[in-house]
Amino acid sequence: MMTSVTFPGGMCLPALGMGTWALGDRAERRAQEIASLRLGLDTGLRVIDTAEMYGAGRSERLVGEAIAGRRDEVFLVTKILPSNASRAGVAECCRASLRRLGTDRIDLYLLHWRGGVKLEETVGAFEQLKREGLIGAWGVSNFDIGDLDDLARVAAPGACAANQILYSLDYRGVEFDLLEADRRRAIVTMAYSPLGQGGDLLRQPVLQRIAAEHETSLGPATPAQVALAWVLRQPGMLAIPKAGSPGHQRENVAATELVLTQHDLDAIDRSIPPPRRKVPLAMI
Repeated sequence: MMTSVTFPGGMCLPALGMGTWALGDRAERRAQEIASLRLGLDTGLRVIDTAEMYGAGRSERLVGEAIAGRRDEVFLVTKILPSNASRAGVAECCRASLRRLGTDRIDLYLLHWRGGVKLEETVGAFEQLKREGLIGAWGVSNFDIGDLDDLARVAAPGACAANQILYSLDYRGVEFDLLEADRRRAIVTMAYSPLGQGGDLLRQPVLQRIAAEHETSLGPATPAQVALAWVLRQPGMLAIPKAGSPGHQRENVAATELVLTQHDLDAIDRSIPPPRRKVPLAMI
């Protein structure tokens, strides 16, 4: 059964979404990438995440094509570069993203990471976009505890809807304090790259052993499905793995069927230990 997350304001969405980093970069893959996103919608997924930075707008254009005629099925997320996050830059870049996406609204608009523009100016620009109806909500990405504290000094309580961060079994540092900080502020945590980087993580013997003990509607579970189910077990967590093909998308969706046992979780902790101290927030 697919779990859900609830955003400030009460919007309830499936906890599995779809990432699009590097989608749209190669013309020969475009058709299957679009088919993958549409299949996700067909199976009940709603969140599609992209960014103006991805392929210098190519990802947003691909998403726009994929959701044409289906806009009301989608909770659309995109991100603005910190170098563009001034009051004038936010207004201009949001409208450019809207044109590439082929829509009149963005459901969630994120500051991609913290840069040199004062947070107060960026927040003010985001709030103006909300008043104009161009975005439904705003949030941040790659913000650590100190960044959230700074944000809280210039934004109203509950104004920040999400914090998108790197979280996977490869990068467990946020478990020490950041995940709880997001929950305390009623901020939805969005996990990007939840399957780790490269194939090293998925070759971990512990994931292979656990996968061999579980099945999904597609057949025997895979280490990737175990890794994704592990991320999705966190309350208030929305994972956005990329799937560049319909087959990969089906595998991601089937991961929501897995229920990891305490024995499974303990075995993972022994092999890939949780953090015991504060570590700098990782980002890619």
